[in-house]
Amino acid sequence: MAENGQTLPGDAAPAVPGPRGPELRFGERPLPQTVAAAAAIRRLTGVLLALEHPHPTVDVLVTRIEEWERELAAATPPDPSPRIGSASSDTQRVYLDHAADIGAFNPCFPEYEFDHLDAGKAHGRITFPLVHEGPPGLVHGGFLGVFFDAVIQQQSCAVGLSGKTRSMNITYRRPTPILVELDFDITRTVGEAGIESTARLLRAGEVLCRAVVRTVAVPLDQLGTSRYGKRRIRT
Repeated sequence: MAENGQTLPGDAAPAVPGPRGPELRFGERPLPQTVAAAAAIRRLTGVLLALEHPHPTVDVLVTRIEEWERELAAATPPDPSPRIGSASSDTQRVYLDHAADIGAFNPCFPEYEFDHLDAGKAHGRITFPLVHEGPPGLVHGGFLGVFFDAVIQQQSCAVGLSGKTRSMNITYRRPTPILVELDFDITRTVGEAGIESTARLLRAGEVLCRAVVRTVAVPLDQLGTSRYGKRRIRT
């Protein structure tokens, strides 16, 4: 909702689960159109990567994308920097909440699902699509780092204490396949030095890779992204 009570686009999107609730966000919620487009773009990219020969539909696709890009660019703010902090301006772009489910609205990030999440432990599932392939049939190792960082930060934001990543140490034990449902789990502890999270990615109980992430603990209302600029009201 806007400050005047007007409903804004994207307000129907789900909030991050946990004590932080819907009242504390780290950016605006994505538009439902953005979420739908991200899923379609990810699927389409997978199809393009699997093509064996040139196809006339791709030529049409490229032309139409160029047209759509010009049309949509005319509707975006002129300044591509994010609308964050007291000095933000309506000329800047709206900043979307990156605390949870980034892959739902940005096809460059992996999509995953939590089955359980509390302050100490969390677990869920993920299937890496073709767009994350590196070696044949396997996930590129860099995407595994992105995945671990995303799920670990989502847990911390959801339970009310997050922070800046100080270090990430990933151990690759087995190749990680694409197009296969995998499990992940996280064990999280908070101490004087900050937050330490240990996450694992598993296939049928076998550990494929493991990440230890250390972050500086910061109350959520002190994070810079908690002071984001609101979505502009359409006139």
